[in-house]
This record gives sequence, C-alpha cells and structure tokens, in this order.
Amino acid sequence: MEPAVLGSKLASSLLGPLVKKLFVQDGPGAGLVDRPVRLSALVSFRGEKRTLGEKEVRRLAGRLVTEALASPGERPFPPDEEEAVTDTLTRRLLSLGDLDMDDVQAVRLGSEELARHLHRHAPPPDGLSADARAFLDSATQWACLHILEFFTRRSTFVARTLVEQTRTQRELIARIDELIARTPRPDARDSAFERRYLPYVADRHNHITIYGIDLRDSPDRWPLEVAYLSLEATAADERTPDPEPHERPATTGRLPAEEALAGGSRVLLRGDAGSGKTTLVQWLAVTAARDAARVPYVLPLRTLIRTGPLPAPADFLTAVSCPLTPPEGWAERVLAAGRGLVLVDGLDEIPAADRHRTRDWLRSLLAAYPGNDWLLTSRPTAVRADWLAQEGFRELTLAPMRRTDVATFVRRWHEAAEAPEYEQPLLDSLRTKRDLARLATNPLMCGLICALHRERRGYLPTGRKELYDAALTMLLARRDRERGMGGELGEEVQLELLQRLAYALVLSGRTEMDVDTAEGIVERCLPTVASAQGDAAAVLRELLLRSGLLRQPADGVLDFVHRTFQDYLGARYAVAEGHLDVLVSHADDTQWEDVVRMAVAHARPRERAAVLRQLLARDTTRLTLLALACLEHAPALDPSVRAEVEARAAALIPPRTTEDARALAEAGPLVLELLPGPEGLTDEEARGVAVAASVLGEEEPEGALAVLRRFRDHPDIDVRRQLVGTWPRFDAEVYAAEVLDHLDRADLALSCESAEQRAALARMRPWHWLSFHGAHRVEDVFAAVPAPEAVTSLALSDNPHLTDLGALTAFRSLRELWVDDCPAAGGLDRLAELPLTLLGCSGIPDPTGMRALRSLTRITVSQQLPGPDLTRTLPVDAPLEFLFLGRFSTDSTGLRGLRHWSGLRTLSLGPLTTELTAADWTEVAELPGLTHLYLNAGIVRNLPRSLDPMPELPGVRELRVPAMLGTEDLSALPSRLPGLRTVILVTRPGHAFPVSRFEPLFPGVELALEQR
Repeated sequence: MEPAVLGSKLASSLLGPLVKKLFVQDGPGAGLVDRPVRLSALVSFRGEKRTLGEKEVRRLAGRLVTEALASPGERPFPPDEEEAVTDTLTRRLLSLGDLDMDDVQAVRLGSEELARHLHRHAPPPDGLSADARAFLDSATQWACLHILEFFTRRSTFVARTLVEQTRTQRELIARIDELIARTPRPDARDSAFERRYLPYVADRHNHITIYGIDLRDSPDRWPLEVAYLSLEATAADERTPDPEPHERPATTGRLPAEEALAGGSRVLLRGDAGSGKTTLVQWLAVTAARDAARVPYVLPLRTLIRTGPLPAPADFLTAVSCPLTPPEGWAERVLAAGRGLVLVDGLDEIPAADRHRTRDWLRSLLAAYPGNDWLLTSRPTAVRADWLAQEGFRELTLAPMRRTDVATFVRRWHEAAEAPEYEQPLLDSLRTKRDLARLATNPLMCGLICALHRERRGYLPTGRKELYDAALTMLLARRDRERGMGGELGEEVQLELLQRLAYALVLSGRTEMDVDTAEGIVERCLPTVASAQGDAAAVLRELLLRSGLLRQPADGVLDFVHRTFQDYLGARYAVAEGHLDVLVSHADDTQWEDVVRMAVAHARPRERAAVLRQLLARDTTRLTLLALACLEHAPALDPSVRAEVEARAAALIPPRTTEDARALAEAGPLVLELLPGPEGLTDEEARGVAVAASVLGEEEPEGALAVLRRFRDHPDIDVRRQLVGTWPRFDAEVYAAEVLDHLDRADLALSCESAEQRAALARMRPWHWLSFHGAHRVEDVFAAVPAPEAVTSLALSDNPHLTDLGALTAFRSLRELWVDDCPAAGGLDRLAELPLTLLGCSGIPDPTGMRALRSLTRITVSQQLPGPDLTRTLPVDAPLEFLFLGRFSTDSTGLRGLRHWSGLRTLSLGPLTTELTAADWTEVAELPGLTHLYLNAGIVRNLPRSLDPMPELPGVRELRVPAMLGTEDLSALPSRLPGLRTVILVTRPGHAFPVSRFEPLFPGVELALEQR
C-alpha cells in the first residue's frame, strides 16, 4: 500500500496529534546547550522522566492500525494479522529512541530514508503476509512524514538549522581560502594588463604580409579578417595526393585548419612553403585575443633564435619585441593556470643544429606548465614524423586549396585591394588556363597571381614565363631574405639543381623519383656549382627544406609541389642543353603539352620557329592548336611562322557547325584556352564554341564553365538552348548561378533530372517553361518551384511517382502540359480548371479524361486511343487548331471522327503503326480550314499504301516531312497537294542529302531542308 493510499484512510487531523505524543515538549532557543540533541533526547518514552511507556506507544500504534482498518474500502491485510502488525509498528516507533541523529539530520534524510532507518533498527516482522508487510512499510513512511513535519515546527528547529548553515558556510569558506592559497589567482594588476595586452595582440597580428612582391599598385599588407581563408588540414597518415584541377578532391580526414586544436591541446602542423601556416598562427592569436578565452603568445622561432637562449615565459614578450611590460610573474601565473595558447611558428626556419635545443626547450615548458594549448608549425621535411610524439603532439598537414578556396581567395583579395573590375577576368583565366590553375594551390601563389594580374591592368604576362620567373625568384631567394633569413644555396645554384631534377622526371614520364636517384643527380651537378657546400645528401636536404619547390610525400620519395614547376624547369634545361627535338618528338603525348609550351617560352626566336614548323608539319588538329597556344609564349617570332600558325588555326577556331565543334573538342582541354568569346562571332559560330566547351565540360568543368558563362547574355535561341542543355555536365548549383540564372527565358525550357538540379532551380529566378524527367515526387516538384504561378509550360516524363494530375492545379497559369510515360498518372479531367491550350500525352493509363479539357487548341498524342473513333477521347467541344497523332494512336480509331474539329488548321501524322485508309483520308478532306500537313517519313517508307487512297487536298499550303533519310519516294504527293507553296524536308539525326534531289518533284514551290 502506497503512503498516499494510506493517507487517504488516516486523516492528518488524527495522525498528527498521535505522533506529537511520541515527543517531549521543547523549549526556546537553538537547542545548543545539550549538543548534539539526539532523537533519544526528544522522544517521550525513554527513561523515568518520560510521559509514555512501551504500553502507551503500543496503544498509539494500535489506534493507527484500527483507524486504517475502519476506513471505507478494501482491508489492507487479513483480520487475523492485526495484532502482529500492531506489535511490529510499535517496535518501529520505539526504535526512534535508538537512532544516533538529531532532528535536523532526520529532516535532511527525508521520510523514505528515515522509514528505512526505523525498519533496520526494529526487529524484523515474522510470519506476516506480503499485504501486511506492505501496509507496515506504508504506515511507517506515513508516520515518518508527520514526524518530520513535527520536527520542522519545533521552536528550536529553525534556530538550529540556521546555526548548522552558518557552520557549513564557515567550513566552505575555509576550504576555498585554502584552495586560493594553493592556486594564486591573477590580481587586479594582471587583469588590467591583459585588458591592454589582448587588444594589442589582436591589432598586431590582424594583417597578412606577402613577401617578395614589389608591385607598385599592390600593397603587401592586407587586413586579416578580410583576406583570411579557412583552409583544411589532414592527419599525417590521411594525406591524399594533390588533385588535378578537374578532379573533385577527396574529403576524408579533412577538418578546418583553425579547428586544429579542437581535437587535442598539442598540435604539430606541417605545410609546404606559402601554404598558410603563419597566417593560421595569426588567425588563432587574433581570435583568442578577441574572445579572451586564452592568452595567446606568438613566438616565431626565427626571431627567438637570433636573440640568444630560447626564452622562459617571463621573457616571451621581450623576445618578440612587445612594448608592453607585464606585472612580475604574470606569464608564469597564466601558464600555471592553464590559460595559455602558445603558438610556436617556423620550426623549419631555424638551423638544424638549433632544433634539438628547441625540442628540449619545448619539453621543459610542457613539463612545467601542463594544461595549455600548443601549436608548432613546420615545413614537412624539417623534422621526422615522431619528433614530438612522446610529448603527445598530434600531427596535421595543411591541404592544398580547393578550387572553391581559390575563388574565395581571389574575391577577398580584390575586395581588400578595392579592385573588383579585375576579379572576374582572373577567375576566368584560372578556370581556362590549366597550368595557371595548378600553380594557384596555396595562398602565397594565389596572392602573387592576383598582384601580377592587377599590376598589368587585368592581364597576366604575355607569356606565363614571367609569372613563373617571379614565383621562382620569390620562393628561392627573396621570401627568406625579406623575412631576415639567410640561405646556404643561392638562387642560381638552386635553379641549376632543380631544373636537372625536373628534366629527369620529364624524360621518365613520372612526377616522383626516389631520393637515391635525386642524390645521384645532385652529386653529378656539384662540380659545376662551386658555391654549394657539403655532400649531395646535405645539399638535397637543404633544397628540400628551403626551396619551397620540392617536397617529400613519403619516405625515400620526392616530387615538385606543382607539376607546372616541373614542366617549366624541365623545359628550361632542355632548351639550355639543345634538346628541343626530344620535346617535339613527344608532342603527341598530352603529358608533354606544357613542357613544349614552356620550351617555346625559353627558346630563342630561331629555335621557336623550328619547333612551331615541326608541330605544323605533323598536320593534326591537336598539334596545330598546340602551336597556336605556343604563340602566347613567343613574343619574338618569325612573322611568316606566326602567320602560318594563325591561318591554320583559323580554319579550326571558331567552329562553324556542330560537327566541327565536336571534332575540335577531341583535341582536349587545350581547346578551352583558345576558344573566343561571343564578340565578333556569327550566331552559328557562337553556338559552335558553346558546343565545343560543352563537350569538354565533363573532362574540364572549370575551364568549360568559364567559356560558357561568356555566352550567357547571347540573344540567339540556339546558343541559349545549348547552354541550357549542357547543365547535366556540370555541378548543378554552380552552373545555375554562373550561367542559367542569367539567361533570357524567352522560348527556353529548363529540364531537371536530379535532386541537386531541383535544389538549384529553387534558388533561381522563375522559369516559365519547365521539364522534370524521372522519378520526382509531386511535393519535391513544388519545393523546386517557389512561384508555381509563374510557370506556363510544364513537361513531366518517366515518372512512376506521379499518380494524381489534379495536384498540378497549383500551377494556375499553366497553358501547356506534356505528360509522357507516367504509368500511374490519373485524374486528367481534374485539369479542366486550368487555362490549358496545349496537351501532350503518351504512356498514361487513361487518356479519356482529356474530354473535359475544353480550352485546348493543340493536342499531341503518342499512345493508343480507346474506342471506335477520336471523339471518344478528344474533347469534342474544344477549338482545336493543331493535332499530332503519333505511334499507336490510330490503331483502334483510325482518323474516324476527325471532321468534327472543323477549325483544325494543322494535322501532323507521326510514325503511325496502322495503314491509312480511304475512310481516314475522307475525314481529312472534310476539314475546311486545313492549311498545314505534316507527314512523318516513316509513313512513306513503312506504310507506302497509306498514300494510295489520299485525295486531292487543295487547301494545304505547307507540307512538312520529318525524319527523312533522303531515299523516300515522295512522287505521290505533288498531285494530291496542288495548292502547295512551301515544302520542308527534315533529316533524321546523322543523315544528310542534297535538297536538289527533290526539287523536280515540286516545281514552283519553295523547298527547304532542315538538318537535325
């Protein structure tokens, strides 16, 4: 029995007075004289001075039990157990005097725990039933509730409680004082200093410096919050190869670099030259200073080493020339409390001999001040992989910038430089020029490219050789020199060694070589470079560490940080050694394409002319285009050679037809660099350029997109249709934002096939003509069209999810609807409330609902129609002007009932599957307004007897014959159509024939041929 149930049987007005008799009367005060006042001193049934004995307590318990049994309702236990229950309850109440606690402690326990204490101190009940034991436990807890209520009302209880609280607070204060004594807190002077120091750090590091750039219009300092780019880092064992520009980089194991400390308080971050290590250090320092969550210390090792012994915490600020003077012991207090963020930058920038003492310095700091966050940066090859593993450092590596990162960097750079007019041309160049895109994989190189582009007022150097020269000078010498660092190898020595390594890789057709092979190449070169000190292994190590061009992706292997540097330096050496014939002999191999172009850049004028003549002599599209691409790198060249190259290329670019465009695209991504913009092109040429770029969209999406976006404002409908049709080759969202959303929508339909395209559609301006192909749920279609009232034409095809066409009434402005191969689509009649004027259908279960669509003026059907004639399915009271009947549509009905639509002006007969009879042609002859007749060539080829009963139709002015092969016999038509003025012959895709073949059949008639 629950206490609440028992409480309903025993009124508090009865139980309260009974419980009160168990205790003696209390006096005023806090009850502190007889400390501690135990319950035994409060009960009234112990000792001679008490007013109750055991009998009286039994009598009280008996009254409790009797009152519970007398209450209405079911008995809580059998009648024969009443005496035993009373006896047990008595013993439990008497055990109150045996508890070693006072009333305050009892109240703190609570009624349930106090009841358990009474149960444990009283003898256990013997032989009682489960119901009786349940009653006892409930009665005991109910009594304890009233006992505790009685305690809280005693006059001494409140005073005693206050005294207990005071004692507890005094003990807590003493313990806090002891803790403070053991852990000193910053005093007011520390707090005041940090209010000055943190803003200083935020301001001091809130800029990016680009070393090695001395362009007159390009500052070398940018606000950090404007120019900072969130790069990504990978765990040391998860690093993936650098992606090619057209590839999607792998995402496994990457995390935002600024979160590098989130997974652990100690990180060794590796990154190639210019990858953004120092910038990340600055960003972490600025954000920590602004958040005031950690106290940052930025410690560039190259600065610390110059000042003598590595500093203790008290000297951190002095070592980095901070003008602020902290209170004595401040740095030690910060680090001792675990509040520090220690950012040690540039392990690779100090001599190898100093790295051992640097590690000892770090170890001592880590041991003395645990609990802080530590970040150490280094180039990849400066120290071995487990250099700080025992100290708990996690190793991460900065990943190359993604294409989206490069675009973001370029936008922010131009925003900071206040030069928005140069932004988009540079982005287009980065997309179309592959070697340039390969170069722009870290912030340093991106900054150089941006600066050079702006310096030249929106143009990159005439030949990219100038760009590479600037990059090499910066990486090999100026960057270290301007940061106050000396180098053992001069720029010319490094170039000599690097170009020999590069040429060896070019000749082998590889991008990696083992270290032993590299050491052999360096060793053979050392006698020619007297300034190089040390053996081949030492020189190679220095080259790996300082040049910024070589890296060691795995033990015993090295490669160039960018393939474009390998090609550039390899070509430089080939020209110097007179090996141009070797390069030209490999020109058919696309892997040698950039090497040939760079060789032309390095060569002397006579050598350039010889290379270009050899390329033209091979007489292939790709090598002709390669020769054209080389002109960019040949400022000095024999004019006749230049003219010949341009003349040969002019026959290829721009392409004039679709076939020419596809053939041109077979030359590969090189084509994208050479395709012109829309200016000066005819509509046919503009479409040819768009087709060529579209074909290359899957192989080189970035470059193709840069070409296509130039044509997004083109007015020609065929160009715009080409731009729309190539959407599936590109990233749906990017292409929608860059191209589709800028198009003139007039006469243009947009087709969606995927969920990604639907999502992109939802973010574009409204389209009036939409097509959804595939299994799209109706609710997903509506989610992709935020403004359904703007849609006037809609096509749905191959959709098994489409069940109720009535849902389309939300497109309340819909005038044209095509429903093809939607096997579950019903409810066609529910579309009667729409202003439909055109309906096309094929592969729907029940087309008879069409009869309800009285506003239709055009119908196209390509499925079998039920019933004996057309009036059973087509709307008899619709003002039809156009009717297309396709495959299977006349199998049951023929053309019977056609005369009912006397306003019909155009009858289009598709590839029918049933012969036309005399009765069918009679129906046609009864159409007084018929002026246009379309006859699919399949009828002529496959159903030749269909034309035999054809009567004379003098009102027909235009004949159109689609899907022709050119071999059809049309001789029966001229006599049946004496009023013809125009004949249009339309070829099947991939077929061509001269229109002159049919001219004798239609004398005096305008004859046209449409190629498909």
